[in-house]
Amino acid sequence: MNNIPTTALGLAEQGLPVLPLRADKRPFGNCRACEDLACGGRPNMRAPGPCACPWPCHGWAAATTDPGIVGSSQWAAAWRRARAIGYHPGGAGVTVVDLDNQTAIDWARSVLPSTTTVATTRGQHWIYRGAVRSVNAVRDGVDIKSLMSYARWLGPGTGAMADVPAAVHELVKVKPAARPASRAVAVPAPAGGGKCPHRSPVYLERGIAMAEQRISTAASGVHAAVYRTFLAVLAAHGRCGCLTEAHVGRLFMAAQAKGESVRHCETAWSNASVALGM
Repeated sequence: MNNIPTTALGLAEQGLPVLPLRADKRPFGNCRACEDLACGGRPNMRAPGPCACPWPCHGWAAATTDPGIVGSSQWAAAWRRARAIGYHPGGAGVTVVDLDNQTAIDWARSVLPSTTTVATTRGQHWIYRGAVRSVNAVRDGVDIKSLMSYARWLGPGTGAMADVPAAVHELVKVKPAARPASRAVAVPAPAGGGKCPHRSPVYLERGIAMAEQRISTAASGVHAAVYRTFLAVLAAHGRCGCLTEAHVGRLFMAAQAKGESVRHCETAWSNASVALGM
């Protein structure tokens, strides 16, 4: 790819949400104002478009179809340093089945319908029409990249694009047995010491149940929904010591069931605590 900025601009004009990637194929890090998502993230983290600040922050969520942003002076430095173009498959309405080795390719040929195929350094990308949740390592050498993820742009590929097959939908389903139901909470509950607002345990239980529901029913913007929910729980229940690690664990589990990683949960909890001065 001889001219990455020009190619990226052309792709954005065609409606593909793009972002610059470093030499190690990862997105550029957040700017100082947004390090570790201290800003709380974008309002709608599922939609393609710019992050809240003018820099290409927040990984896949920075991907944009706006030529004015892709070609802006704020993004120019990142494009000059970029060694590849990334894009948000879910934002483009597609799903990438990333096949990392020959065994994975052989599996795809035996199970999945033919579709648009792009050669990669180690294997192939099979691209289907339609967006699904992203899950890594669904099989040995197989990642599913779509919503809340990014893939490298390696060209338009060959072959007619098919719809996401049932086999892929099955791979990305959240299976109860795979959920880390007994996983220990990675962050401590607040130490307490403040005035207690809980006249009965029912008040706290209702608050946690409502928070779980708020996360589990989030149709979009899951990152932001998790952060706002953690913030609300800490503001209402976090200063007196009644909030236990079991309660925090329930919130983390609800977030992980929506596709959030443990690291994202820890970051959101920490940022909410800092925002409240706790």
